[in-house]
Amino acid sequence: MVKINGVLVDAAGKTLKEFLASTDYDPLRIACERNGEIVPKSRYEETILEEEDVIEVVSFVGGG
Repeated sequence: MVKINGVLVDAAGKTLKEFLASTDYDPLRIACERNGEIVPKSRYEETILEEEDVIEVVSFVGGG
């Protein structure tokens, strides 16, 4: 199990890109952190989620 934004999810073995594709997140408007370190968007496809990873996905919201 992987903890994503505080919720345990059965995502171990998937790449970060695969996980995000199964969600409603807009990849152009988010940043991801894995175990306390920012994951560059260029590494989403090669970042494999592992048991006990802690992922934080932050969405950017525009406004004025």
